[in-house]
Amino acid sequence: MSDLLLMELNLMEKIKQQNMDIIKLLLTELEHEAITTRKMLALVPADKFDWAPHEKSMKMQNLATHIAELPSWVSMALTTDELDFAANEYKPAEVSSTADILDLFEKSYEEGKAELEKATEENLTGQWILRSAEQIYATYTKYETIRHVFSQTIHHRAQLGVYLRLLNIPIPGSYGPSADDQNF
Repeated sequence: MSDLLLMELNLMEKIKQQNMDIIKLLLTELEHEAITTRKMLALVPADKFDWAPHEKSMKMQNLATHIAELPSWVSMALTTDELDFAANEYKPAEVSSTADILDLFEKSYEEGKAELEKATEENLTGQWILRSAEQIYATYTKYETIRHVFSQTIHHRAQLGVYLRLLNIPIPGSYGPSADDQNF
């Protein structure tokens, strides 16, 4: 049996055991994404923090920092009703090493996980808005916001994978093996 099939069967069994409790499912997904995110962030070379593959691309440091901060958005979704960029200008955390990025990720992950562990399904139904003053970018339920956080993590992690590939840094497997890592 392939490792991927075995992982899928284990996840399906875990889902059955959880009786489809959405909070537990979200916690499981958060945990799974954290494993891959740690592997990717650990590869970010501090000497390439100012590098970007294109003039329109984020610098590697900004991208890695954003990825590291995203799990804390789970907490933000559950404890606030909106994020207004006009009222709260985004300033990425300052990092000076790969270890700093990983520490930031762990702090963010623990924050998001802790808030999700305290949540109830009722907490997931409230509205959450992403805006800049009067310009509304998105209106979601808090559940949808958390799912969006997971999607953003996956999206930006894939971008980071392109950065690393262009720098000839071997890419770890994530949802299956990679060309560089057959043991995901």
